[in-house]
Amino acid sequence: MSASSLPLSIPFYVAKWLLLALLVGALAGSASGLFLCALDWATATRIANRWLMLLLPLAGFGVGWLYLKFGSSVEAGNNLLLDEIHDPKKTIPLRMAPLVLGGTVVSHLFGASVGREGTAVQMGGALADQLTHLLKLKNEDRRIILMAGISAGFASVFGTPLAGAIFGLEVLAIGRMRYDALLPCVAAALLGDQVCLLWEPILNVHHTHYAIAAVPALAPWPLLAVLVAGALFGLAGRLFAECTHALGAWMKRHIVYAPLRPFVGGIVVAGLALGLHAERYIGLGIPTIQAAFLQPLAPYDFAAKMAFTIASLGSGFKGGEVTPLFYIGATLGNALAPLLHLPFPLLAGLGFVAVFAGAANTPLASTLMAIELFGGEIGVYAALACVVSYLCSGHTGIYRSQRIGRGKLGYRHAAPEHLRLGEWAAQQRQHRQGK
Repeated sequence: MSASSLPLSIPFYVAKWLLLALLVGALAGSASGLFLCALDWATATRIANRWLMLLLPLAGFGVGWLYLKFGSSVEAGNNLLLDEIHDPKKTIPLRMAPLVLGGTVVSHLFGASVGREGTAVQMGGALADQLTHLLKLKNEDRRIILMAGISAGFASVFGTPLAGAIFGLEVLAIGRMRYDALLPCVAAALLGDQVCLLWEPILNVHHTHYAIAAVPALAPWPLLAVLVAGALFGLAGRLFAECTHALGAWMKRHIVYAPLRPFVGGIVVAGLALGLHAERYIGLGIPTIQAAFLQPLAPYDFAAKMAFTIASLGSGFKGGEVTPLFYIGATLGNALAPLLHLPFPLLAGLGFVAVFAGAANTPLASTLMAIELFGGEIGVYAALACVVSYLCSGHTGIYRSQRIGRGKLGYRHAAPEHLRLGEWAAQQRQHRQGK
């Protein structure tokens, strides 16, 4: 391209992607608004009718059967989106959106411990990809519009447009980001968030607010304590990811008929929740997350939530990992606060974002999320906690199709570039068995 053509090409590029981002943001934001409304209904209905948890195994079987009959091509969920961005093959089927929306609402209605990010991201990606066929986009443009759909879905479901924008760029590969998609992802995230908010008067859509009254001044001890906490948050994220994948693999080996996996998982989750009066560990758990910012909680809350979520996701219930990770992080931070002599709200907030940073390998998006949710004063502490968590979580993560763009520092053997995390884990397992 000649220098003389550059001034004309830039306005066309900006106009093109702003228009596409407007379409993606409108689709993803509207889908998230509907989803949040349905999620509030499902949660309120389950709380008012505790007996619904007895039907969790049947609900799991029903969703599993629907995916087996109609959703086998989209069952990979977020991992399918990542694979299509890295290696475009065919348009994401539109049925991904209603299937994951219905499956997640059913999971929450009957008491599984799942989140909401995966649903919003899959809806955003699937709806955005329909523009590929409609507008006959090339593969390179298709990659970018899928990333924009991920950003818009994440931003609109959590009300964090900056974090959503960077998440769509950062989640693709460890250690590398694609800046060619920066404008579309930022625009789609901002528009998706605003469109979701426009539905508030009609659908009663709202985002949860958290408050950290005061952030300690920067000093040697708080920084050192946050460094220690960040390492523990990273190990928690790693444990969550590895156990979820391990349980999922074990279930597939031992229960061949897919609908039976969530049926068995539902028996375990519902039995433990009802038998131990442990309903606080199912669903999103927003009240417990909010309490972690205000008062001391049971020191085992994070472990119990982790166990319930691993059992739910590992057995095949639909939803996301991120809100349970927020719960795990906030309650783990709450438990660490007196040990590290830091305020409950500060460590709850840092754990909220840092466990997610380690499990998803997205330290930049997680830092921005902390700033958007808790204010700019937490920025330095959040960055330190998220980066250390990211380093300590190793080459693992909740998204098996995430690529290794550049191996993390501090590891004896550098992981091969462009390898999926799932492939890296399999290689490591074979290496250990060969010794």
